[in-house]
Amino acid sequence: MSQEQVTITRRGAERAREGHLWVYRSDVREAGEAAGGAVVRVRDERGRAVGQALYSARSEIALRLLTTREEAVDREWWRARLRAAASRRAGLEREADAFRLVYSEGDLLPSLIVDRYADVLVVQTLSQGAETLKGTFVELLAEEFAPRSIVERNDVRVRALEGLPLSAGVLYGEEPGELEVSQHGVRFRVSPLGGQKTGAFLDQRENHLAARAYARGRALDCFTFNGGFALSIARGCESVLGLDVSQEAVAAARRNAESNGAANVTFGEANVFDALHEMESAGRRFETIVLDPPAFAKNRASVAAAARGYKEINLRALKMLERGGHLITCTCSYHMTEPLFLEVLAEAARDARRRVQIVERRTQAHDHPVLLGVPETLYLKCVVLRAVE
Repeated sequence: MSQEQVTITRRGAERAREGHLWVYRSDVREAGEAAGGAVVRVRDERGRAVGQALYSARSEIALRLLTTREEAVDREWWRARLRAAASRRAGLEREADAFRLVYSEGDLLPSLIVDRYADVLVVQTLSQGAETLKGTFVELLAEEFAPRSIVERNDVRVRALEGLPLSAGVLYGEEPGELEVSQHGVRFRVSPLGGQKTGAFLDQRENHLAARAYARGRALDCFTFNGGFALSIARGCESVLGLDVSQEAVAAARRNAESNGAANVTFGEANVFDALHEMESAGRRFETIVLDPPAFAKNRASVAAAARGYKEINLRALKMLERGGHLITCTCSYHMTEPLFLEVLAEAARDARRRVQIVERRTQAHDHPVLLGVPETLYLKCVVLRAVE
């Protein structure tokens, strides 16, 4: 079957040749009879080959580049890409049995996410192209990794931009139910078909481990979700208090604390903004504070409001931080760049009348690789600060 050809502008071609995998609709000159979800050949206005890509008939991201080579993008091509992604994570199972197996553009598999939770795989197909190939992906994942089950968590709003329905359910094998996974010696209960994301937040795994090196004394973990940071730092602390606005998240965190025998960890349901204000006003003090909020900046237009939110929580935290204590503070907003985040932290420190040192600047776990040329693959920033005055 012959492939349709899509012609793009010079600007779009230059962007692709500089390493980005996306071509926007505004840079598509001619799409011919290309169907949404098809693998198409991409050429510039002078007829020179740019590569092959997944085509979307609905999204502003019209093309997601797969390869710059003249090669058959067939079943075995996809198998090779999946194997390559898995090989880059070889040995990781000795540290954790819950991690990201495929990170879309970061693994040169645009718009495909595959997360592993023990013997269960969770798939997200986030473009028309990935959705068209979903059956092939499920077959290949079953052949390559022999999971107990494969489920989809395609109940994410980004699919609406592609004109795709929201769906969640079993694609292969049995209903997984709730299962237990381990990350660096900490056990967590997850429900792949329930909860946020694909069952848990996997991108903070290495930051959970890093935080142990700094945690001591009385600790506060804000936006705790399932207790990831709280339970990871518990062994080095006198006590840990985890807060989250979600009743469901707090209940899950408490179950996880019981599974780990973490008697020094407690969880409470609270609006973190209000709780920080109340605790700071009451003179509460902590040697360790973790801030891991949801993304405040969903788009460029919301960056200013997000910066105010990040400043507010970091200001309150710094006021409560004991001298010599550590603040582990995070943003998962792509639009909140690291320079801007550091500027917000500097303003918060100034207003809190505290002098702080940057001890570490970290990012997402290595199973969420950042692809040079695609800045959107870098979204998580984690800064470890020490209060010296």
